[in-house]
Amino acid sequence: MRLSTRGRYAVMALVEMAAREGRSQGCVNGRPVTLTDIAAAQQLSVAYLEQLFGRLRRAGLVASARGPGGGYRLARPASDIPIAEVVEAADEPIIATRCEEGGPGCLGGTRCLTHDLWAELGDQIRLFLGAMTLADVVDGRVCGRARPPAGREAALTDPP
Repeated sequence: MRLSTRGRYAVMALVEMAAREGRSQGCVNGRPVTLTDIAAAQQLSVAYLEQLFGRLRRAGLVASARGPGGGYRLARPASDIPIAEVVEAADEPIIATRCEEGGPGCLGGTRCLTHDLWAELGDQIRLFLGAMTLADVVDGRVCGRARPPAGREAALTDPP
């Protein structure tokens, strides 16, 4: 599975906003942050961010303020915004199979033998990103969060 630029850029932009909030440089309960500021800090395209922020606003993740001094704020605290919600709001499906939702199957209308493997991987990615918030990323609480399935720890760490 590969996350496209849409999902990655949306996460990068909202993490930037959350970090600014933590440094009292705007966003929630402060002045709005402009897309130009976010684009400069994250080396992203302003035009691309404009497209993304429409989706993020409609999903209730950011609130916009118009006029001089306008920009965007997080709509909720960073600790209440899961990364999975940001990715999904960017219209980025978190799937690892090549099957289309409601489609006939993987191979000519039938499920392939590896379908369940890839479907489960997609579920694990969704669970991981759903348990991680913007605040977790800003505060450096990401490394070490991936865990092997219960009972498999030794099999995955011990050499054969």
